[in-house]
Amino acid sequence: MSTRSEPGDGPGMDAVMSERRQLINLGYRLLGSLAEAEDVVQETYARWYAMSRQEQEAIESPGAWLTTVASRICLNLLGSARARRERYVGEWIPEPLPDRLTGRPEATADPADRVTLDESVSMAFLVVLESMTPAERVAFILHDVFRYPFAEVGEIVGRTPAACRQLASSGRRRLRAAQAPATPTAQRAEIVRNFKRAWQAKDINALIGLLDPDATATADGGGLALTFLHPIEGGEQIARAWVELADRATSNMTIFERTVNGQPGLVAQQDGVTVTVFAFDVAGDRIKHIWVVRNPEKLRPWTTS
Repeated sequence: MSTRSEPGDGPGMDAVMSERRQLINLGYRLLGSLAEAEDVVQETYARWYAMSRQEQEAIESPGAWLTTVASRICLNLLGSARARRERYVGEWIPEPLPDRLTGRPEATADPADRVTLDESVSMAFLVVLESMTPAERVAFILHDVFRYPFAEVGEIVGRTPAACRQLASSGRRRLRAAQAPATPTAQRAEIVRNFKRAWQAKDINALIGLLDPDATATADGGGLALTFLHPIEGGEQIARAWVELADRATSNMTIFERTVNGQPGLVAQQDGVTVTVFAFDVAGDRIKHIWVVRNPEKLRPWTTS
């Protein structure tokens, strides 16, 4: 009769637990949700601890085992997520991340719970990932972001290495088609700062000048917070909508410049509580896309930031 292991038992438990940050990083990129990524990691470790010590010792690479299990859980969740999002109220936007949950040196969260900061967690990148099939997304992230060879990716997703190469290539093409030309961080920050000033001044002409004529604004309230249900198309239309927002803003509403998923963004607080996070995609010297997250369930990490 085999006995189940307890945390702290088994081979190389420090090494096993050190994989937590890697798994959080993987889960967030695959699912676009920190809360779901944490659930995946918890389930992955639960499966590890459910094994006997002998079963654990038979696993040559616990880290690879954990990654495989977490990736397969994510793949299953991605399949069901499409059905769930068809029932979602309004647009679905990936969960925005504050600085304290990224890999910045000044972050105060547990290092194991941080998401490493790079272009693969920008809101623009995550939104493109949402357009991929579950298999494309897993193959692309595992290979292009985490540098897993296609032979290992194939074992994880249950496909041949050649098929995984094609999946990753398809995901890469989607990303290239959607990517805007790179704009230096300092320039992006200045554009977002000027947008904030023009918004607060209700200067519609200045807002129009900062927005690409074909810009789009998308909001996510999840049916739990008031916001516009359908994307707003066109720079002038967005500028007018933001002036209307300024007209309706209450005196206890404050807008702050913050880093959102590693990029310059804005945060609206009401009585000190974060109620909206704004992420921006900047192309050249114009704002191409604004993502507005108001779903309170997606703003929980911001309440203690």
